[in-house]
Parts: sequence; C-alpha cells; structure tokens
Amino acid sequence: MARIGIIGSEGRIGQAIAAILGEAGHELAGGIDQGGDPAALAPKADVLVDFSSPHALEANLDAAVAAGVPMVIGTTGLEERHHWLIDSAAQSIPVLQTGNTSLGVTLLAHLVRQASASLGEDWDIEIVETHHRMKVDAPSGTALLLGEAAAKGRGIELEGNAERGRDGITGARASGAIGFASLRGGTVAGEHSVHFLSDNERLTLSHSAENRTIFANGALRAALWLIGQKPGRYTMGEVLGL
Repeated sequence: MARIGIIGSEGRIGQAIAAILGEAGHELAGGIDQGGDPAALAPKADVLVDFSSPHALEANLDAAVAAGVPMVIGTTGLEERHHWLIDSAAQSIPVLQTGNTSLGVTLLAHLVRQASASLGEDWDIEIVETHHRMKVDAPSGTALLLGEAAAKGRGIELEGNAERGRDGITGARASGAIGFASLRGGTVAGEHSVHFLSDNERLTLSHSAENRTIFANGALRAALWLIGQKPGRYTMGEVLGL
C-alpha cells in the first residue's frame, strides 16, 4: 500500500485520483489546493501527484526535494523556466512530468514519433485538439506533447517549427511545419488527432478520452512506478516500457 499525496486535490483530476485510491488498495496521504502548504503534505506521502498550477510548481518541487519524495507532475501550461526547475529537482528526487497521464495518449505519442520518422517532409503534420469550455491553456499540454513527438521523429525542435493561431492572410504553409488547432466547448474531456497529409493520401492517429478516470488511472500507475526509482527525470513512456 502506497500513501499518495495530491496537490490540486479539489480539481477534476485530483478528485478522480482520490476516488480510485481505496479500490486500488492505496491510501490518500492528504491533499492541498491553492493556499495549502506542500511542505506539510510531502513528509506524509510516499509520492506526490501535482495537478495544480504552474505558479505553484516551484514551491511544490521545493517541498518534494526537502522531504525526499518522488513527484508526478501533470500540470499543464508550463514554460521554459518550469522545465529548468524540474531538471534541477530531478538531480535530487525522481520526477515524472507529462502533458497527459493517459496510457492511451502515451502510446499515441510513441506512434506519432514513429510515423513522423518514417514519413518524409512532404507529409504535412497538423494537430487538432478539443477540450471543455473551462480549459485555460491552448494548445493543450497533450497537443504539445504530441507535437514534441512529431518533432523528435523528424529530428527537429518543435520551437521554431510550430504554426499556432493562424489568422488572416498567413501565406502558404511553411514546409516542415507542425500545425496546431484548438477547439473549446461543452464538457469534452479531451480529443486529440494528429493528421499526416501528403498530396494524395492522409493518415490520422487519434485518441478520445471518455472521462477523466483514464488520467487518474495513469497518474496512479506512474506514481507507483516512480516510488523506488533513482533521482532523475522520467516520462510516461518509460512507465510503459516504450
């Protein structure tokens, strides 16, 4: 039995994780939200799961490092500075950061990277994602994760090769670009499609989330896997052995 501490426990994913712990045979070590003290939670847990907000990440990482507790980060909307903080913390504790904890999305990213590596640059790549009306960041963390997978398959950096927010007379599509489109509305838990388009054929790889339990199950699996790992930065792909 593992003791799981949830940061962002009143959020949609935080509540979903708490709901499955008992049935899975594990214990909720506690949960905090905005204004809560991660330093008080960390020593009570075998592993922390963070689905809070980017501005809280530094304090959460500091608490995990001070307590020597592994940490799964599912918070989206991270910027370059946040990744630097994660890299720094990973020198002391195991940290797994991902834009999506779904096992299906993890496999999808693996397939996207393979397809991108196998198909030539004459195949355009477009990523389309749909989420509920309350989502605050765009493109979604999952869309960016898939974009990174596509970029790695081509041996390029996503930054500098992404086309986001097209509007007006934009000119012809840049060769080799990875495009993003974001739709918002209703209560959609998450839908992502990666389109590979050539002159005469099209390949689409897709994933649809029916409810948020899939993210909770994936986060729990990642958290349990992370316990006992050496300090370092890990991915969901490693959880699945990809």
